[in-house]
This record gives sequence, C-alpha cells and structure tokens, in this order.
Amino acid sequence: MVVWVILVVALVAVGVILTGCQRVSIPRQVNLEGIETSEAIEAYNRINQWPQFKFLRRLVVRELRKYHPDGVMVDVGCGPGYLIAVMARSFPHLNFIGVDIAAEMVQQATRNLSSQGFGKRVEIRHGDVQELPFEDGTVDFVVSTLSLHHWSQPNQALQEICRVLKPRGQFLIFDLRRDAPRFFYWLLHFAETFVVPTAMRSVREPTGSARAAYTPDEAEALLSGTSFRQWKTKRGFGWMFIWGGKNEK
Repeated sequence: MVVWVILVVALVAVGVILTGCQRVSIPRQVNLEGIETSEAIEAYNRINQWPQFKFLRRLVVRELRKYHPDGVMVDVGCGPGYLIAVMARSFPHLNFIGVDIAAEMVQQATRNLSSQGFGKRVEIRHGDVQELPFEDGTVDFVVSTLSLHHWSQPNQALQEICRVLKPRGQFLIFDLRRDAPRFFYWLLHFAETFVVPTAMRSVREPTGSARAAYTPDEAEALLSGTSFRQWKTKRGFGWMFIWGGKNEK
C-alpha cells in the first residue's frame, strides 16, 4: 500500500511539473460585484491578515513607488482597509480615501483603521466605482487591487476613474489574470477546498475570482475604449498590474 501511495504522489508531482506552467485558456465567468454578507465580510477580513495577502500588499507598494504618487490617493474596492494602512505608512506625505460598494465592508475598514493613528489622512467612503463620490479632476492617484474582475461595467468604471483624476493623474490596478498557469489554479482550488473559511467557499472564492479575471490582452482592450491614451500592463505569474495616466489638458 505504501508503495502505491508513493507512486500516486510521484505521478501527481510529475503531472504538476509537466503541465503546471502551461497557461489555461477558459471563457470568462462573471463573479459577484461585492462581498455583501456579514459572514463573508468577516471571513474576508480574517484571510486578509494571512501572509499571502501581506505579500500581495508588498508587491503593490513596491510597484507604486515606481510612479512617485503624491497628493490624494483613492483605493477603489478597498475591502477591509489593510492595503490603505500599509500605503499610509509607506507614503506618509499622502492622504488616502478608501471606497467600497459594500456598506458593511466600509464599516469594517473604518474599524480596522480608526485605531492606527492616521487621523484625517485616511477616510473611508461608501461608493460604486461606476459612480465615484468625487468631483471631476480632484484625485491625484487611483489604486485598485483584486477588484477589477468584480466590476459589472468595466469600461464605465475606467472612464469614471479618468473623470475623477486630475490632469496627469495616474491609476494602478492589480488583479488576477485568467490565463494563469494550471498550477496556479490548482493552488487556488486547494485553498478553496481545504484552507479558506466556509463563508468564502460558499461564494466560490478564490477560484471564482480567477475565472472572472481578465487576461492582459483583454485589459488593454478595455482601456482602448476609454479616454485614457497611455497605459501599460505588467504580466506576472498569476496576476498583472495595469498602469495608466491621464493626459495633461
């Protein structure tokens, strides 16, 4: 029996080695626009404190440094606010406004940030990316992480980001990419089956987000239908960065 177990494990390992780096090609499957239930919000808040999410936040901050952000930065789809906390410590000269579509998530983010001593530098608002709660040309930088694939009208959302940005304002979007390697999907499926809280499994996370994500080529096609005239994608293992800038008027 032990020999058979070892053989099966060896075959699985060989399969991962042989196919794990091959990128998948699957149709996009629309996912939920926001995390709404109390149980899912509590679970998402909890897993955001795991090392994997801390690693992703470090990736985002490292990428942000390349663009020298200044002024007012808005985090669209801010979730429980942990990225804002990291950015506020990393960029002490900036002011931050988080926006989330789920009212209960706004409350969670406010609780998480209220005791960290940021004062008036940090604010959380309830809002939709398709109708951001800002006047035209009032924001210096927009950042969004793991949110793009949830937007029901991505072209409208990107155009709305363009509207609120000042001339020469910038945005940086971080998200999964649907054409990730098979091994990446295997890891997500393993996490969904054995690791993440039940409330997240009930909404098919994290595999649902991966299947709802865009490919880099699709993301560039979305941007081509907006008023942005400069953008670029940076392609990672199972994720991507999308940077764009608003023209100076």
